[in-house]
Amino acid sequence: MEGSFCRKSSQGRKDDLYHVIHKVPYGDSPYVKAKHAQLVDKDPEAAIVLFWKAINVGDKVDSALKDMAVVMKQLDRAEEAIEAIKSFRSVCSKHSQESLDNVLLDLYKKCGRVDEQIELLKRKLRLIYQGEAFNGKTTRTARSHGKKFQVSIKQETARLLGNLGWAYMQKANYMMAEVVFKKAQMIDADANKACNLCLCLMRQSRYEEANTILKDILQGKFPGCDEFKSRRRAEELLKELNSNLPQSQFMNILGFDDEFVKGIDELLYTWGSNRSRRLPIFEEISSFRDQLAC
Repeated sequence: MEGSFCRKSSQGRKDDLYHVIHKVPYGDSPYVKAKHAQLVDKDPEAAIVLFWKAINVGDKVDSALKDMAVVMKQLDRAEEAIEAIKSFRSVCSKHSQESLDNVLLDLYKKCGRVDEQIELLKRKLRLIYQGEAFNGKTTRTARSHGKKFQVSIKQETARLLGNLGWAYMQKANYMMAEVVFKKAQMIDADANKACNLCLCLMRQSRYEEANTILKDILQGKFPGCDEFKSRRRAEELLKELNSNLPQSQFMNILGFDDEFVKGIDELLYTWGSNRSRRLPIFEEISSFRDQLAC
């Protein structure tokens, strides 16, 4: 009897470990089977079929719809995923709507549907202004690369504004992008948004302003400046900025005065002319030598 209990206990621990390792829920419902197909069998097509079954029978519809859309995106079926969310989000709970919006934003971005992306970002920002975001809470739990962390309303607002600015960049609406990027930086500044603002200014040929911000990034004046990715991007933008600058403007950014630049221009003109490359004193010596030869 005691041995039987130990065996059952051991089997229970193994089952628990299996579910922890594979992140699969317990049971044999359509949703559980779909997660098993997705995470254990690595069969996304079978997972989608089972997610549909879960949605149709009302089994964890919120999670099934969101997870199915993510799998569809991985299979380049993003348009189908968009239609699925639009068709079935009405049967999902109120607290799931924000996460469905986040999935939709990724899908719109993948499909290049920028106008819809802009409208959805504006709607999410309006919810924040009206105090309806995060289901009335000041923070929410987010997940990235399998890790959970807390996000504040302030951070979420800046993130959404940054995404909205980038969407305006795709539409070449640089004036709106600039306004939005600057608002995002005022709320929660970081190196990535600063780089986006620099690119926006460069697209408007406002190189001096962009150069000032890039210097601040490289001097570590924004959070995230020490990250390799942000620093490398700032260096690439600075290189692009310098290559696109007219020579005179480049000299101004370096801090050279007009008279100095004019002197360099005259020197370059002299070097580029067909005249002798020798200095005037050598011209005089050469002339005197010719006279002696005569």
